[in-house]
Amino acid sequence: PPTVPPPPGPPTRGSLSLHRAYLRSPLGLLRLGQLALGAAFWVTVAAHKYEGAAHFALFAAVLVWLLTLALFGLSLLGRWELVPWLGSRWLLTNLVHDLALGVGLYAAATGIMGYKAEQRSYCNLPGYSQHCLYSAYLSASVCGGITACLYLFSGLYCLSRRCRDQRDII
Repeated sequence: PPTVPPPPGPPTRGSLSLHRAYLRSPLGLLRLGQLALGAAFWVTVAAHKYEGAAHFALFAAVLVWLLTLALFGLSLLGRWELVPWLGSRWLLTNLVHDLALGVGLYAAATGIMGYKAEQRSYCNLPGYSQHCLYSAYLSASVCGGITACLYLFSGLYCLSRRCRDQRDII
């Protein structure tokens, strides 16, 4: 009897390689800055004693940082098509992430840390000998503000590409 050929296997994927054009693009460079300053923000907060609303600031910073790391990794490897539903709308996904999550949550976290720094401004006086979190809160607030600006710039970059009817991130 004639033999039936075996069913075709799953499609083979190409080897993983870096998408160097993305790494050199404005969005890739902004993502690197967001990851570095975002890590500085949440490490600064997490390394010191924190209470109250600083818990939300830390949660927001870590959440946005992890999502940014995922976007950066998928974009750097050129594998965004592996993400169901969002992969086909990658520019829009980056735009919403940057403007809604990045700017929104980092602005809130920066406001919280700035308020906490202002509450502790009394210990910035010369001769104050007690342990004080003023400089940690102020440092986190500055890092958060710069990070929010980087998210705004990357969101505006994605928005300008979208308005010019381009569908790719670079």
